[in-house]
Amino acid sequence: MEINHNQFMKKALQEANYAFFKDEVPVGCVIVCNNEIISRSSNMVELLNDSTAHAELIAITSAQNNLNSKNLENCTLYTTLEPCMMCYGAIYWSKIKTIVYGASDQKRGFSKHIVNVDRDIKIIKGVLEAESKELLNSFFKKIRS
Repeated sequence: MEINHNQFMKKALQEANYAFFKDEVPVGCVIVCNNEIISRSSNMVELLNDSTAHAELIAITSAQNNLNSKNLENCTLYTTLEPCMMCYGAIYWSKIKTIVYGASDQKRGFSKHIVNVDRDIKIIKGVLEAESKELLNSFFKKIRS
């Protein structure tokens, strides 16, 4: 069964748009299991006054609750921005096998670091990258003006 990464990234972008209108950094995330979305979230750092309330962490917790399991080994995480090291650690510990992201994060993305882990995590980058970058750029223009 072929997976349509664009379809799921569009759902993550919907979450990112929600964050944009709530004055959060517009990052959205969905987690997919067996070709079905089992959780979704957007950044909630400002709303919760919590620097760890990234879209990926909230979506991981929701997916674990949904499946009643700490292990998400049959899941794919879609996020509009390359995960930071904190989120990458959570992805590793939750046993997610695949990360799909839109825009790279040149400052804080996990790929800027050498990470030696004991299992392979498949990385697919650049899915709907232009749309993800455009939303992020619009947000930062808005808050700087």
